[in-house]
This record gives sequence, structure tokens and C-alpha cells, in this order.
Amino acid sequence: MAVFSYQASDYSGKMRSGRLTANTLEEALGRITDSNLVPIDLQSVGGSSDNVFARLQTHYLPVPATDLIVFTKQLVTMVRVGIPMTQAFAILKDQTEQPRLRRLAGVIRDDIEAGSSLSVAAGKHPKVFSPLFCSMIEAGETSGTLPEVLDRLLYLIEHEAQVKAEIKTAMRYPLIVIGALVVAFLIMVGFVIPRFVSFFSQQGLNLPLPTRICLTMSEILTSYGIWIALGTIVSGLLFHEYFNRTDRGRLLRDRALLAMPLIGPVLVKAAMSRFSSIFAILQSSGVLVLDSLRILTETVGNAAISAEFVKVRELLEEGHGISGPLSSSKYFPPMLINMVKIGEESGRLDEMLRHVSEHYDVEISYTIKKMTDAIGPILIISLTFVVGFFALAIYMPMWELTEMINKN
Repeated sequence: MAVFSYQASDYSGKMRSGRLTANTLEEALGRITDSNLVPIDLQSVGGSSDNVFARLQTHYLPVPATDLIVFTKQLVTMVRVGIPMTQAFAILKDQTEQPRLRRLAGVIRDDIEAGSSLSVAAGKHPKVFSPLFCSMIEAGETSGTLPEVLDRLLYLIEHEAQVKAEIKTAMRYPLIVIGALVVAFLIMVGFVIPRFVSFFSQQGLNLPLPTRICLTMSEILTSYGIWIALGTIVSGLLFHEYFNRTDRGRLLRDRALLAMPLIGPVLVKAAMSRFSSIFAILQSSGVLVLDSLRILTETVGNAAISAEFVKVRELLEEGHGISGPLSSSKYFPPMLINMVKIGEESGRLDEMLRHVSEHYDVEISYTIKKMTDAIGPILIISLTFVVGFFALAIYMPMWELTEMINKN
């Protein structure tokens, strides 16, 4: 795609200038006129965005949540003031900075001009626009309440981005400490310990157990380090292929994560908050319960809980209510089930689910703080053990050598 520089005037006579990418001069001219501008000067600047990095940016690299939030906010604003959808996406294509979203804005605009609905056009790009995103837009289009539905969708995207940011922030410190421990271990075993052991052996010392253990680890690392590294890489790739790309692997992985002592409760509460907020929004948007559960199965973000939704949906198809099937699952706490039951009986299910979502939002913050408080002492103990072990491995032979010198 070539890069074009243009100067144009809007209908009020104000001059505008900028750059855009297009395949041909005619396409660039059409994009300017679609933006309600009168082209004055348009010329190719000789650049091209059709390189490897540009293709990665526009076709394969993931879209950050912050960019999707800004994109959705701009779309909500334009839909609310009544700008036609094709014109809205033409503006988004010109103004969006994120390369992949900028390209998709143009593709969606072309699909809408060809007669597709917004939900269908966005649904062609599931890597960027999730099934929840497209299903809620479809509900808004069907009910004629697209601006309101987009507002709820924007709230949901922002809320989930905030929860993920909190979890990442809580895990950053433990990961940094663990990484530092691994690096320190490799340096000690690979370089420091062998030098000391060589010196102690020349003095004829009987090496103590910690030193012999370190020497054995050093010999293994020296002799088989390359094979260990290759085995780690291959194992990581196989792990990724099985546990991230197969249904059974994802199910086993997520069940194991939910069963972990510190991380499990955070993930369960995050899933309950996601379930409650999404279900509440879908119900208030007029989406049927069975369709809501289908959407939740695809968007809840945990294969183990998604499998429970499949069972719940099967029971609902047999004529059961919602609270009963939910109570048969081990992941849904009694408080959530009781609130859903009250919502069913009172006809205010979406309101009850919003209360549940707000409750779990607070619970997530407390649980993350508890997890962080618990991880701190564990890391300190681990660090003390590693440092103490290597200190013994080095200083015990030195003490023995000192005693030998004093005797002589």
C-alpha cells in the first residue's frame, strides 16, 4: 500500500492536510471524499507500508486493550450524535493510530457499504472483536438500542482491562524475584562454584555435602547445558501446543490453575465477576438466556468454567431454571446462586447480576492483596534458602581450610 499526502477543504472552507495509505490514487481520492472533504492536492510521497513489519502490525500483532477502548469510545460518540456508520468508520480509519484497527476500520466500512450489518462485518475478525463484542452489537442492532448497548460494552471492556492490569501488577514483583533467583543460580552454579571447588580440591579438602551438591549441579550444567536448554525450549513449545491450543489441554490447564492455593481464588472471583457483568448486560440488552450462555461459554476466558456453562445450557434446554443448574457446578459460590435465584423469582435478574458483579469487583481487589501479602514471605523464605545454601557451599570448606592452617 502506497502512502499519499493530501490537502483538502471541508464544507466550511477550513483547510486540512495529512497522510493516508491506499492501494491506488483513485482509492485515496475516494477515501478523502468519503470523509466529506474536497480534495485540493493529492500526491504519492513514494513510501510504502507493504513491508514485513507493517504487515505484522496490520494483520497479525494483537490489538492492546487500551487501543480497543479508545476505538470503541470514538465509535460510541459518533453513533450517539447520529453519524452514518460508513462515515463513522471512514473517520476511524483516518484517525485511528493502531495499525491493525486502522486497516480493519476500512475493511468494515467497505463491508457495511456492501450491505453487511456492523455485527456481521466485525464478526469476520474474531481475533480483534470477540464473540461478546459482536453479539452485543447484534443485540443493539436488533433492538434499535445500539448506542446504549455500545455504552455497556465499553464499560465491560474497560472493567476487564482494569482487572487484568491489577492481576498483572500483583504478579510483576514475584516474577521479577523468581527471574533474579534463576539468573543468580545459573551464575553461581556455572561460574562461581567451580572456581572455588577447584581451589579447595588443590588444598586436599574433603568437600562438605552442600559443596558436593553444587559441584554435581555444575558438572551437569557444563556437560549437558545445551541439551537442557534445547529440552526446555522443546518442552515449552509442546506445552504451548497441547495446553494452549487443544480443548483438552486448555481444560486440564485451567482446572489446575483454579485448584492452586493462591492464584486459584483470584481466577475464580475474576471469572464470577466476568460472568455476572456479561450476563447482566446481555439480559438487559434483550439477549435470550440460552444465547447468553453460549456467548459466555466463548468469552468467560477459562476452559474449566466454560465446560460448566455447557452443562448448565444443556440443563436449561431440558426446562430447568438457571439457579438450579448453576448449583450443580463446583465453581459457582452459594452467594451467586442465591442472588440468581432471587433475580429469577423477582424478574430482576439483570439487576441482581449487576450487584453480584460489583461485589466480586471488590472481592478481587481484596483477594489480590491477600495473594500479594502471602507471596511476599514465600519469596523471602525462598531467597533466604537459596542464598544460605550457596553460602554454606562456599564458606564451609573455607572454615575447614582455616582450621587446617591454624593447626599447622
